[in-house]
Amino acid sequence: MELSFHLCIISLLLLSSKSAAKESEIISRFQRYLQINTAQPKPLYREAADFILSEAASLSLESQTLEFVPGKPLVLLKWPGSDPSLSSVLLNSHTDVVPAEHDKWTHPPFSAHLDSNGDIYARGSQDMKCVGIQYLEAIRRLKASGFEPKRSVYLSFVPDEEIGGHAGAEKFAESDVFKGLNVGIVLDEGLASPTENYRTFYAERCPMWLVIKATGAPGHGAKLYDNTAMENLLKSIESVRRFRASQFDLVKAGLKAEGEVVSVNMVFLKAGTPTPTGFVMNLQPSEAEAGFDIRVPPTADQESLERRIAEEWAPSSRNMTFMFKQKVSVLDDSGRPILTATDSSNPWWGLLEEAVKKADGKLGKPEIFPASTDARYFRLLGLPAIGFSPMANTPILLHDHNEFLNKDEYLKGIEIYESIIKAYASYVDHGRSAGSRDEL
Repeated sequence: MELSFHLCIISLLLLSSKSAAKESEIISRFQRYLQINTAQPKPLYREAADFILSEAASLSLESQTLEFVPGKPLVLLKWPGSDPSLSSVLLNSHTDVVPAEHDKWTHPPFSAHLDSNGDIYARGSQDMKCVGIQYLEAIRRLKASGFEPKRSVYLSFVPDEEIGGHAGAEKFAESDVFKGLNVGIVLDEGLASPTENYRTFYAERCPMWLVIKATGAPGHGAKLYDNTAMENLLKSIESVRRFRASQFDLVKAGLKAEGEVVSVNMVFLKAGTPTPTGFVMNLQPSEAEAGFDIRVPPTADQESLERRIAEEWAPSSRNMTFMFKQKVSVLDDSGRPILTATDSSNPWWGLLEEAVKKADGKLGKPEIFPASTDARYFRLLGLPAIGFSPMANTPILLHDHNEFLNKDEYLKGIEIYESIIKAYASYVDHGRSAGSRDEL
């Protein structure tokens, strides 16, 4: 009896030791990816691609490297499904990250330092290298369990998302290569959640980068007269400020989420006559400009906002003009709002909800992403695309100093993706090929 008890204890200790070693290997792979400096404007894309290809080879995944723009590789991996007639699943992530101010960080941003609390500090730990490697780790677990997918599962590691995605996801979505994948559903990035509920995103706000210009006669700095360039621009800025406050009040009152309102933020102000030591102080300038970063949800009336700009913010009657540095429509080519359904009309949404629940996760209310992600390029094609990064009980630190992700949250995220990928890759809607863009 005593011998049996000791053997049982030894067995448990060995299992615990093996589990700890396996966990250490998983975290180590995440750290190695984080340690590759892929910060804009000079990301080490080749090193990142080599790392991903090496991991893919260890999992016996098919791979190819695409370069729609020279020097900016896109790595595409494939886990073939048993039924090629079914539409495929695309798991998208981006390899680049934003720059970091090294002196503002507690630990070097590309050291992937693991502290005593289990927090992994690194640029990209939340946005979004965690997701890319979690996809791979989930597939590693599924393969080890003997699971075989019915649908083909693709993983895309794309460049340049942090600077607009024009050399990455945009060209990929427009390519013949992408058309040949027969994609039925796309998963892309979301945001961390400070609560226990994971956040999901079915749409995103579209940018309207606005520049307003005012002109007027120059005058002496001591003279008071109407319709100077600066006076007219300040009237516009005040009008914009009131509109911004009305939108922000809805968020503060809890009536709308951040992604559901139109956000407006002034990003530059240009006026005055420069001198070697500053500006001419006794001359009123004849021109003045201000720039605004406007983000519009697909549920908003974009045409009404443009009329407001023309009639109230930059009226020609006040010698005002305006232009858009960038303007993305909230409607697709067929005139429908660019969003993914979150009801019974979209089986992928229900599958995700059930899969998260099976993995002991909780979902919050579906949201509109407050900024822009690569998901927009797939939604423009009429494809369902869901933004999701499984990080609960985590402060939102993307683009912030000391970005980190706790190792336990990272490991839990792998379990969540394992459940989702299994559900998606197994799904067959009998009687149709289930999941093509026409059906959804």
